[in-house]
Amino acid sequence: MNDVLAGMSHHSPQELLKSLLSGKFPGMEDQSDNDDMDEDDSDEESAQDDDGKGGKTRRPSRRNEQPTIRPHASIGELLPANIGGQSEKIARSGDNERVTSKGRRKKRRLKFLEQYAINLTQEAREGRIDRIIGREEELARTIQILNRRTKNNPALVGEAGVGKSAIAEGLAVKLVNGEVPVKLMDQELYLLDMTAMVAGTQFRGQFEARMKGVVEDVKRAGNVILVIDELHNIMGAGDAEGAMNAANILKPALARGELRVIGSTTLDEYRRFIEKDSALERRFQKVLIEEPDDDLTLRILIGIKDYYEQHHHVVYPNHVLETAVRLSSRYITDHYQPDKAIDLIDEAGSQQNLDSPCLVLLRELELRHEELEDEREDNEKAIAECKSSEDSLKLYETQAQVRSELMRLEDRIEEVRAECRPVEITDQDIAAVVEMWTGIPVRQITASETDRLINLEERLHQRVIGQEEAVGALARAVRRSRAGFAKKDKPPSFLFVGPTGVGKTELVKALAEVLFDSEDHLIRLDMSEYMEAHTVSKLIGAPPGYVGYHEGGQLTEKIRRRPYSVVLFDEIEKAHADVYNMLLQILDDGRLTDGHGRVVSFKHAIIVMTSNAGTTLKAGTIGFGAHKREAMEERVDTVLRDIFRPEFLNRIDEIVIFHELTHDEIRDIVDLMLKEPASDLERRGIRLEVTNAARERLAELGYDPKFGARPLRRTIQRRIEDTLADLWLGDHLKSAIEVTIDVAQKGSEPREKTDHSMTDDSGEFCFSWAS
Repeated sequence: MNDVLAGMSHHSPQELLKSLLSGKFPGMEDQSDNDDMDEDDSDEESAQDDDGKGGKTRRPSRRNEQPTIRPHASIGELLPANIGGQSEKIARSGDNERVTSKGRRKKRRLKFLEQYAINLTQEAREGRIDRIIGREEELARTIQILNRRTKNNPALVGEAGVGKSAIAEGLAVKLVNGEVPVKLMDQELYLLDMTAMVAGTQFRGQFEARMKGVVEDVKRAGNVILVIDELHNIMGAGDAEGAMNAANILKPALARGELRVIGSTTLDEYRRFIEKDSALERRFQKVLIEEPDDDLTLRILIGIKDYYEQHHHVVYPNHVLETAVRLSSRYITDHYQPDKAIDLIDEAGSQQNLDSPCLVLLRELELRHEELEDEREDNEKAIAECKSSEDSLKLYETQAQVRSELMRLEDRIEEVRAECRPVEITDQDIAAVVEMWTGIPVRQITASETDRLINLEERLHQRVIGQEEAVGALARAVRRSRAGFAKKDKPPSFLFVGPTGVGKTELVKALAEVLFDSEDHLIRLDMSEYMEAHTVSKLIGAPPGYVGYHEGGQLTEKIRRRPYSVVLFDEIEKAHADVYNMLLQILDDGRLTDGHGRVVSFKHAIIVMTSNAGTTLKAGTIGFGAHKREAMEERVDTVLRDIFRPEFLNRIDEIVIFHELTHDEIRDIVDLMLKEPASDLERRGIRLEVTNAARERLAELGYDPKFGARPLRRTIQRRIEDTLADLWLGDHLKSAIEVTIDVAQKGSEPREKTDHSMTDDSGEFCFSWAS
């Protein structure tokens, strides 16, 4: 000891302080290596318990030896044991460490766990796990199961996105904070990566060796709890001819209580895979994780919003989080809370900072700051290990430069952060994301959209002539739904009844075009294709085991892709009675379960059914005189009651009767249909003019009370469009600027030509052109 103090007296106080902090004393560096070698030799001697002949070696007693001080001993070793030494000799089993006879720590080597698993408790210690909000009951139940003597393996079962994995992470946080029973205080959570376990296993036995190694590591450590996400995957992992899967390898260890596992899986997969294996299923205790309600979801969003605000450099006011919960619950029906609400705020934040120059600069500065921090840490390690004063001086100079640059960089980062003020997310931003995902217009009604909804009847009449009652009923339902005053889950539904060719289907097409600027959102189903009982499966998808099971239903799949659509069941009276039973769910609850067991929501759709029932009898009297309307409605009502059951008719919002077209309405339809050839000629630089006499004649030729306006379309095609096509192909209209269509003079021959005129095939219409 005196020699040590004497050696220290030759150095300045600054050098002594530096030596104390580094754990080394001046003048003793040369002895360090020899001392380490002596310690290693002593360890080897202590490890030899057998002399090769069954006898034990006896070590010499050191009871009377004077204690020696190791060169470059740490301050803790120089202090009395009751002050600081004992604290260093206490090994925390949570770190998987053990203490040797000389008080030195040696870490247990968990080779397989380190390679194929992630230490969740270490992640929690380093603050890399988001805080867990709520789920106190589920966490308490999980801890209670883990604290059991046998069958202490919880299985977290719930739908995707409800927070099963978050419960395991929450348990890791509680373990780190010591908020668990005494028996679980020193436990470590390891998340097993089954993909890494299987990856690269080419030959039989490789996967089994890895799995066995993991089990042995868990046994050796004695304080490890395995977490297996997607628990059902262990049923097939490693399957091969003559090989064992992961479940069969784990069963013995689970049965003997040598292994504790926390598994998570969905309800369907638990039923399909785990419950089939009763030996495995009885080792687990099921913990059902329900979808949180809106209040708990809002609490979760408020608790974790800081992480997303920091990541996206935005601000989420609480009312925006409430909007995210409300809109996700109402419009996103194929996902679960809180996952879908978190996705909403995440996407809204991502949308706000796309290509922001300010944020790009801030990110570059932060990356440079991380590089300098790494360089500073490397320099500190090099200084601690440096033995040359000259090299040490250079390292100190470099370290000073790095610290100076770090200070300047931190000031610059603060300046840029002050310039890059966080953007505040609004309710409209959340609504825009919902629109992008679902196609449902949920943003606040703009002035232009308000004008469009108020004038919806006028816009529909641009394609549908007459039928004021039907147009009005449909427009009122759309306004009610768009303004948010409709029933929450029940979609608006209509039954259009009337003779053929009066505009029932055309009105539905017009509605889809007005609402979405395209007819792509119209889902049309011809009920003549569903006249047999087995055809119901075409709508919702074939059941398991039948052909077409993986294709999905013709109705349910289209609604899942475009929930905000107009669904047309054309000629509904031709469908089988089982189709009506299926429609009862849609008309009342706005939902339908497809062949895969998924619930498809129809609450944002508009349901329209068309029928000719009751209009074939005395069809000529329909629509002529208001005094006959009541009698006609009674007749239609009687026929509908004979075809449809009362519970079906009672669920329809409104039964709308279409009447036969009047002569004036036919004239208007002629004008509407002539717009198509007129626009075709206009693109060629030619103007089309049709006289009133020609229009009257077309109305007379094309209208039939039994068939409605459909024959009029064929008349215009034959008499007008065919003749215009012949004139264009015959180079008669190449230099024309105007074409006039009039009634031909009496006695005109078909296809009678002059230099600037020609009659049609019937000789009833004359086409003249001017260059």
